[in-house]
Amino acid sequence: MSRMSSRDRLEQALARIADPKGEGARACLTVYADSAKAAADAADARTKAGQPIGPLDGVIVSIKDLFDVKGEVTRAGSKVLVSEGLVAKTDAPVIARLKAAGAVVAAKTNMSEFAFSGVGANPHYGTPGNPFDRARVPGGSTSGGAVAVADGMCEIAIGTDTGGSTRIPAALCGIVGWKPSKQRVPTDGAFPLSFTLDSIGPMAKSVADCALADAIMAGQKPAAVEPASLSGLRFGIWHGVPFDGADSTVTASWTAAVGRLTKAGVKFSDETIGLVDEMAQLNAKGGFSPTEAFALHRERLKRDGAGIDSMIRARIERGGTVPAYDYIDMTTGRRRLVQAMDARFDNLDVLVLPTVPIVAPKTADMAVADEFGRKNAMLLRNTSMINFFDLCAISLPLPRDGGLSTGLMLVGRNGSDAKLFSIAAAVEKLLAG
Repeated sequence: MSRMSSRDRLEQALARIADPKGEGARACLTVYADSAKAAADAADARTKAGQPIGPLDGVIVSIKDLFDVKGEVTRAGSKVLVSEGLVAKTDAPVIARLKAAGAVVAAKTNMSEFAFSGVGANPHYGTPGNPFDRARVPGGSTSGGAVAVADGMCEIAIGTDTGGSTRIPAALCGIVGWKPSKQRVPTDGAFPLSFTLDSIGPMAKSVADCALADAIMAGQKPAAVEPASLSGLRFGIWHGVPFDGADSTVTASWTAAVGRLTKAGVKFSDETIGLVDEMAQLNAKGGFSPTEAFALHRERLKRDGAGIDSMIRARIERGGTVPAYDYIDMTTGRRRLVQAMDARFDNLDVLVLPTVPIVAPKTADMAVADEFGRKNAMLLRNTSMINFFDLCAISLPLPRDGGLSTGLMLVGRNGSDAKLFSIAAAVEKLLAG
């Protein structure tokens, strides 16, 4: 973090949010200027007295629009929820933990409605432009958070990840995105998409900052991340589906990264994972996100379905066709596949694959239903497998030659979060060198 005072850094962030030429109005739906200034001043006073709370004290944070904040309606990127007017009685546990650690919450950030898209488009509140081409989407569903980090509106953005919602926008916006082992961080007080798959993770410009926020949200004492020695580490390249339809920009950046890792002594193996076919067969029954989202929204669809983004509404409605026996089959089948995938890590340190197989699509193209569906599926494909198999993962930005951003995804077995952070820190350092 910068050695500037928290208040000075906050003022810079607020100025970027307020800049009419920037993306602040689309990226940040609520700005907590007064309370943030008070929190920043308090953090600076503690620092001056030599009594900071910890390494997150005074850090400028944004939170996704689906987190409960006491006294506010939790919008989740929707105008329907605003009209319902349900006010949160308490802060979500992760927000309370961040504030208790001294985090300065500057804004609530935009998102795909109900967190149900990897594109990041929102017709109700606007779609923030991609940092590398404002005519392109930022990725979703934590769209505003990724743009806020990339554009200097905050230092760490807190999002959720059900099928890639921190990692996809991180990859498209050139930052780091983290998906923890699901059980590490409580999801209470976060408006749900899928109770089975939801997790909460940070985005930032460094692995170290993501690790810091993750530790606080997990209720752990944060510690400095020591980069692992890459020489001799076993990286399994997840071949097959993750590379299907990959565009030339992704392929070129991927190939260059593997070359650098090979020179650093990483031992690569080719991994073709047949479990993906079994996953696809189970998901063909309807999938967890549509089915669980429909259970949550079924009365809302009857009451005010026209007020929901048509692209999102269509995805939710598909969940209404899934019979209970298929949902049970998905649940029991997934449990078996999660155990089988875990065993694949007995001889690997991490699996590695492109975070997304394509660069950011153009925002205008996402208004066409067929194109939205195709690109959304491509953006979600690689990352959503990680949630299904109950793993932890991180997306690192790959070096780019003036073009659009791509990401490298490192995947660890469930519970190996500390190890994965250490490996990611080493890879980050290598790619930046």
